[in-house]
Amino acid sequence: MTSLDRAFDELRFGGQRTLNLRALQPTALQATALAEQWLREQQVLGADEALVITGRGNNSVDGYSPVREAIVRLLPSLRRRNVIAGYAEHTPGSFVVTFAPVTALFETPKRRREKPAPPPRPSSLHGLDDETVRQLRDVAVLSLAVLGVNSPTRAQLEDEMLRQFAALTAALPEGADREALLQQALLRAAEEYEAG
Repeated sequence: MTSLDRAFDELRFGGQRTLNLRALQPTALQATALAEQWLREQQVLGADEALVITGRGNNSVDGYSPVREAIVRLLPSLRRRNVIAGYAEHTPGSFVVTFAPVTALFETPKRRREKPAPPPRPSSLHGLDDETVRQLRDVAVLSLAVLGVNSPTRAQLEDEMLRQFAALTAALPEGADREALLQQALLRAAEEYEAG
C-alpha cells in the first residue's frame, strides 16, 4: 500500500473508524473478541463504514495470518447477527465493513452454532436512569407499531423494552459509560424507526 493510499484511507475512515489489529499484534482469539466488540460499538455509535486492518501475514510462518483468518470467519457471523450489513476486502491485509441499522439488532435470528447474546445487565430495568427508561419505552412503542400493535398492553410493552435492552446492551463495550451509549443507541433506533 502506498503512502497516497494510506492518506486516502485516513481521510475516508480517520482514526475513530479504523481498527488496526496489525499494530496491536493480538492472538487470533483476542483479535476476534476485540474486533467484534469494536464493530458492535461502531454500529451503536452510528458509523456508516469502518476499516479493519489485519495484515497479510507477510512476517508470519508460511505467510499465513491467523488474525486475518479469524476476522474472515467473524465477518459473516456478524452479518448474520445484523451487526454489519456487508464487508469487502479493501487490500490483501484489510477489510471495509458497512454497518446494519441499530434496529436490525432487534431482528437477529437465533442460530444454534453461535453463542446466544449475554443476558441483560441488570436483570430488570430498575437500575436505569429515568431518561433511559423513557427512551426504551418510546422505542418499544415504535417497534410494536411497526409490527401492527398500536395499543400494546403493559406486559407487551415491558417485554419489548427488555428485548431491546438485551439486544442493545450486548453491543455495548464494557467499562465505557454504557448507559450514555445505550441512550445514544436508543436515539438512533428511534430515528431509524421514524425514518422507515
